[in-house]
Amino acid sequence: MMARLVNYYPVGIQTFEKLREDHYLYVDKTKYIVDFRKKKMSYVFLSRPRRFGKSLFASTLHAYFAGKKELFDGLAIADYEKEWNAYPVLHFDLSGAKHMDKEQLDRYLSDMLDDQEAVYGYKSQKVDPNIRLKDLVKKAHEQTGRKAVIIIDEYDAPLLDVVHEKENLLPLRQTMQNFYSPIKLLDPHLEFVFITGITKFSQLSIFSELNNLENISMFDQYSALCGISLTELTTAMKPDVQALGEALGMSYEACLEALRSYYDGYHFSEHSEDVFNPFSLVKALNAQKIAPYWYGSGTPTYLIKTLQKYHVNVMDIEKKSCDVDDFNVSPEQMVSALPLLYQSGYLTIKKFNPLLHRYTLEYPNKEVKIGMLKNLAPNYL
Repeated sequence: MMARLVNYYPVGIQTFEKLREDHYLYVDKTKYIVDFRKKKMSYVFLSRPRRFGKSLFASTLHAYFAGKKELFDGLAIADYEKEWNAYPVLHFDLSGAKHMDKEQLDRYLSDMLDDQEAVYGYKSQKVDPNIRLKDLVKKAHEQTGRKAVIIIDEYDAPLLDVVHEKENLLPLRQTMQNFYSPIKLLDPHLEFVFITGITKFSQLSIFSELNNLENISMFDQYSALCGISLTELTTAMKPDVQALGEALGMSYEACLEALRSYYDGYHFSEHSEDVFNPFSLVKALNAQKIAPYWYGSGTPTYLIKTLQKYHVNVMDIEKKSCDVDDFNVSPEQMVSALPLLYQSGYLTIKKFNPLLHRYTLEYPNKEVKIGMLKNLAPNYL
């Protein structure tokens, strides 16, 4: 029996424009852009696990600042925005810069800058990526008469796999630090800066100059900025859950409970909304089967190295607690695997003790727990 088609599901699609033009399911996150604009926020950093919707939100910001009004019909921002100014948007996606040495990374940055310079009709004679970025922002402002917007997606991708290899990490980190260094000095030419990543490399290492960056990763009001909240699933996506239930021969309530036990349970702040893993949820709705999609999409090398470095026993990882300050330490300075396991989505906040300023961390759901025990336990037993 063919199942009832409620929506087209955006499996593997991270481009807001394609998603809207081809009428895929889109859960409206534009109220957060309204929030940024109302508060006149200019420098925003967001850390979330892989495949959690960071790139889609970065793409949404890109479309908004590029003034693509027609893509936002019926969304929260359409009620707020009256002017729809088109700003020059410089969008750098570092997710393609994994497993590179310093020379490859230099070429990758140079290639991205070539593409952006071509938009403004020139080819820089400079070699250093930081000088080229500075010139590019000024040129974009000068040519368009509007301040530029910088979006950097997965800023830490080139560094994660070598985070425990000091001799390899240092040259790569220096390259990236150098590339990001002009951003603060360019303040008079910038309208908005948005940076995403998995980890928070401390202000000391990558963004030493960029001390005006507001890290919203653990603020309650932004806990559901990426992912699907329980509220969104039971309102905007209720017909999708009903159709999945029908296909699986379950009631709506039983289907919702199954989705919750497998994909829910993420908490990104002290009083976080309940957040579902969007990658697994969309895959389950599309395939009409509840299975461990996110975990099955690969365990990053840096995670296995972290577990080995700190001798973590995955059989005994739950109900561990760590200090609030531990979350502000960069991966290369950590003394425990817990903050990195949290940032990567393998553990989540289950309780917060305001007196001791400590978080209790546990597996978020069945998908992660079974995945960790089945796939990683053999390394330790």
